[in-house]
Amino acid sequence: MNREPTILVIEDDPDGRRSVEDAIRDCGYKVLTAATGQSGIDLALRESIQVVLSDLVLPDVDGLKVLDAVRRQKPSIPILIMTAYGSVDTAVSALHHGGYDYLVKPLDLEDLQVKIRRAVEASRLRSEVARLSDEMRVRHSARSMVAASGRMQEILKQIASVADTNATVLILGESGTGKELVARALHVDSRRAEGPFVAVNCGAFTESLLESELFGHEKGAFTGASERHAGAFERAEGGTLFLDEVGIAPKSVQARLLRVLEHREVLRVGGRAPVKVDCRIVAASNRDLEELVAAGEFRNDLLYRLQVVTIRIPALRERMEDIPELALRFVKAACADHGRQIDGILPETWSKLRGHTWPGNIRELRNVIESAVILAGSRMLGPDAIQLGRSGVPSATTAGMTLVEIERTAILSALRRHNGNRQLTADELGVSTRTIQRKIQEYKLPF
Repeated sequence: MNREPTILVIEDDPDGRRSVEDAIRDCGYKVLTAATGQSGIDLALRESIQVVLSDLVLPDVDGLKVLDAVRRQKPSIPILIMTAYGSVDTAVSALHHGGYDYLVKPLDLEDLQVKIRRAVEASRLRSEVARLSDEMRVRHSARSMVAASGRMQEILKQIASVADTNATVLILGESGTGKELVARALHVDSRRAEGPFVAVNCGAFTESLLESELFGHEKGAFTGASERHAGAFERAEGGTLFLDEVGIAPKSVQARLLRVLEHREVLRVGGRAPVKVDCRIVAASNRDLEELVAAGEFRNDLLYRLQVVTIRIPALRERMEDIPELALRFVKAACADHGRQIDGILPETWSKLRGHTWPGNIRELRNVIESAVILAGSRMLGPDAIQLGRSGVPSATTAGMTLVEIERTAILSALRRHNGNRQLTADELGVSTRTIQRKIQEYKLPF
């Protein structure tokens, strides 16, 4: 956007056009003018314009056609309509078709200046939102994913084939392989990209809290429900809902998920009337759902609904060709986050990275690289800076710690490694999810 915002005034009356132009210039803005609707449209599409102010009645095309033509090409430009008192209903109708505001003739020039200033600020905010949206698309699009390996090239082809459909997608892969990255790529490369992307980790909540998080609740549905809460399905309206670790969802939640997938409506906890929802469902699991079905832990009918399309993400050990580019990306990110300067990676460091099996996959690689950047003693990343272990980060010493402190530290570290996922934390530590939940409360852990 120009440092000096430019306002386009479309008005066929020379005296009226001149007074409006003077009032806008007094605000410190640059003004372009047009005497007909078509010439105004041409200017708006050709020049860098921040706000359009158009009369409703023009000698060729009217203000509503100006509104439609400009919005089709430049939807972020606020458009204000000037109209006589007898045509206010038409101007109000313009607001329902994307107009920003209207002014009634004869114009109050102070009111005009106030509304123009607001429109300029709205234009600035819309441009910023559009810029951030474009950045998000570039960052999370499938085209931004590292795919030197043949396995990942196949994943990109799958994403390209299914992204712009409404098909429900099930993403399978070990913990840390980047399932959420694939889910986000499916979203930003789809026709729903303008809508929200809402992610819910089904292993990060107790059963009752998960129901409320997914389906919402009514005021007074339970103790502490002081107001109505919109669940994730409602918050994802027009966009994508990502259900991470869906295999951990309790049976009661599975039954409600099946109903949503079948009927495209949710019943809030404590509610009586179902609410229609429109969101694309992408689910993910690091566990074999067919094995869970065979064990009676997961509904077979829900699995059929979820796996309309299945994408299987390879483990990092199955895509070793991708390690160099991934590592360099993580080096760059860690340098930016921690104010470090790394000029390169020594050849022997690459040998060490390729010789590891990466049980924690990409998440482990990222943690290892970040730790190496922080601890590096030179601007070339050498093998001594690469500290490999089960979790991919240096182990903390337990010397001088009490048994309670050791237990709290172990649980907290595991929770952080698994982004708060109770089931994965319990699996790693060899205890039940109920024990993990109890210890979170007992130690007041931030999860």
